[in-house]
Amino acid sequence: MSFAAKQRLQALSQQLAEGIPSEGTFEDIPRIRHVAGDSRGPRVQGKVVIVTGMKLEDTVATKSYIDTGGNSPTGIGRAAAHQFAHNGARAVYLCDYASSHLETHKRELRQLYPAVDIHVKQFDAGNEEAVKAVVDEVVSGYGRLDIMFANHGIAGTPAVYTQITADNFMNTFKTNALGVFLCAKYAAIAMQKTSKEKPYPSGSIVCTASVAGLRSNAGSTDYSASKAAVISIAQTMSYQLTGTGVRINAICPGLIETGMTLAMYEAARDKGTEKKIGQLNPTRRGAVADEVARVALFLGSDEASYVNGQAWAVCGGLSAGHPAVPGKLA
Repeated sequence: MSFAAKQRLQALSQQLAEGIPSEGTFEDIPRIRHVAGDSRGPRVQGKVVIVTGMKLEDTVATKSYIDTGGNSPTGIGRAAAHQFAHNGARAVYLCDYASSHLETHKRELRQLYPAVDIHVKQFDAGNEEAVKAVVDEVVSGYGRLDIMFANHGIAGTPAVYTQITADNFMNTFKTNALGVFLCAKYAAIAMQKTSKEKPYPSGSIVCTASVAGLRSNAGSTDYSASKAAVISIAQTMSYQLTGTGVRINAICPGLIETGMTLAMYEAARDKGTEKKIGQLNPTRRGAVADEVARVALFLGSDEASYVNGQAWAVCGGLSAGHPAVPGKLA
């Protein structure tokens, strides 16, 4: 037997190794079998979670706004950390390159969820050694890693492609695509480690992409290409993790009120046109970060046990159709 075959055999998920057992019968019909726990209770009970953020110096360099990272007060990362802690996580690591609000977030989370271990880490997700070090610390401290929310994003270069330099392009890719790849890489390795407490490999990697990665007109060339790369990373890795019980999916947010869109929201409020934000999607509004965080919670939980290699649009329906002016088509 080849090394690769032996490795796959050792890395089998619990469902492949044991199957999904019968739960008995009711009268003459089989009871429903379950993989996930009770949906009425905490959805990530006892799991160890990393939520990563973005690289601030890249944001400053490209004159874009803080997006979804763990440090951002309005970011998806912060909202997700709250959802994971609220739903029974054993430990949550909230990470970002920027650190101005991390300690505040830690104090808030510890006050709200005293039973959850809250850690904050400042590091650059585009630095391979830094990513590996954080994952190694988590595994060393808890003996496991269950959920990685690789949640990076800068807006890229707000210009047409003729004005985007090679440095601009690669700078966007380093944060938006390379950072996600490195987090997914080391998380996948860690999630396959087993112990007495965790006898089977398992885990969920959730990557932040964008509707801009699904189709055009939602971002600049460098941003859109980097987010398409995130979707491809999730799809490709899902097959390379075949049978391990480690899942990987991408979330594709639409127009969300985060640091990246803050200037637009503030300008609209100043002009009294805030209600026009999001008017091109069927839901006819923008979203708040918690609406994306709840999708990350679902994908990270065992309730999404059969969701793998997918790009989940959380966009109010924007990506469901072609661009059109409301009311102009029957």
